Amino acid sequence: MALKQMHNVGIVVEDLDVTIDFFRELGLELEGRATIEGEWAGRVTGLGNQHVEVAMMRTPDGHGRLELSRFLAPDVVADHRNAPVNALGYLRVMFAVSDLNEMLQRLRARGAQLVGEVVQYQDVYRLCYIRGPEGILLGLAEELG
Repeated sequence: MALKQMHNVGIVVEDLDVTIDFFRELGLELEGRATIEGEWAGRVTGLGNQHVEVAMMRTPDGHGRLELSRFLAPDVVADHRNAPVNALGYLRVMFAVSDLNEMLQRLRARGAQLVGEVVQYQDVYRLCYIRGPEGILLGLAEELG
């Protein structure tokens, strides 16, 4: 058997509504929202009896998804929201955008902060890292030419 596709990247958040609104502004679509609870779900995660609100966000091309989760039970046990870019583990999700300056302006209005600066890689890309709601680290890339 071969790998078919990557289905989604999961991110645990505290404020699901604010995070959904932020990713809508970026251009993702809310595919669905649900509450998942019970011992059956905890058998997958190893957390036992859990209660989680989940929102699935889809990229405009329909191929990529972010699963945003807010745990109601059990309690969240660690907080990596402000980890530096060189911390072990999850780094960031990179999105291709058509106009980096315009996207930065829109996302800053929703609280996004530039991590470093906007840089140009040769004549290929303009790139930057931003922190969105909950300290989520995102990369934005505008293809040049």
